[in-house]
Amino acid sequence: MGPKTEELLNVLLWSAEFLLNPSWRSLFESYEGWAYRNGLLIQLGRLEQRKWVTRKSKDRNDRVYRLSAQGRLHALGGRDPEASWGRAWDGRWRLVIFDIARGQNAEREWLRRYLRGRDFGCLQNSVWITPDPMEEEQRTLAKGSINVELLVLLEARACAGESDEEIVNGAWDFDRINQAYSRYLKILGRRPAGVLKSDAAAKKLFRWMSEEREAWLAAVRTDPLLPARLLPGNYLGQKAWRRRLQAMGESARQVVSAPPK
Repeated sequence: MGPKTEELLNVLLWSAEFLLNPSWRSLFESYEGWAYRNGLLIQLGRLEQRKWVTRKSKDRNDRVYRLSAQGRLHALGGRDPEASWGRAWDGRWRLVIFDIARGQNAEREWLRRYLRGRDFGCLQNSVWITPDPMEEEQRTLAKGSINVELLVLLEARACAGESDEEIVNGAWDFDRINQAYSRYLKILGRRPAGVLKSDAAAKKLFRWMSEEREAWLAAVRTDPLLPARLLPGNYLGQKAWRRRLQAMGESARQVVSAPPK
């Protein structure tokens, strides 16, 4: 999907967070002349095909588009932070332990990339950990090219006095995660303020929204979004999310209060 279409989805996300019935027509009618001037309907059609936006009516003249739950999740980067932090944890850790020979470097690196992509934490190069059940890992790794006799999946609890906090800090680099959120908060603080009285002001806001989205995705991609009870005390992710919701509301009100053209 092209970057303009992704940005359009992001615009709808920002508007949908705080307005009851968000739609392209009700929110941006004043700026249809400039916003996505080339290919707007094509972009919306692509979003509709993917079921990321919906219309109440199938009438071709109906221009009221609403962000779907699937579209919201995609615009968030594929994961809902509040749902992730709010999920339950049964107190058991799941471990992937492997011993792959040096001659199988490609298999070893594939496994590490896969586990990292699934938000596992790395306790050691060959010991990876997650608080979540591993049904998907069981299916995927059993079908992979890796020799499963050299790989073990376990459920465990710490039994030598190790705290969950120590395990979390050993497995995930929360200094790096917080640095990403700190960069994001600085960009969030640069949001253009005031009523959108001109096309130039509106374009400035939309350019900032694009920058904000990239910074948010960069930050959240580094974050395992652990259950709330496992988050370190200095974790910045929830603060950044609250600030983002606040900025979404303020930006939506900016657009809605823009004078008609």
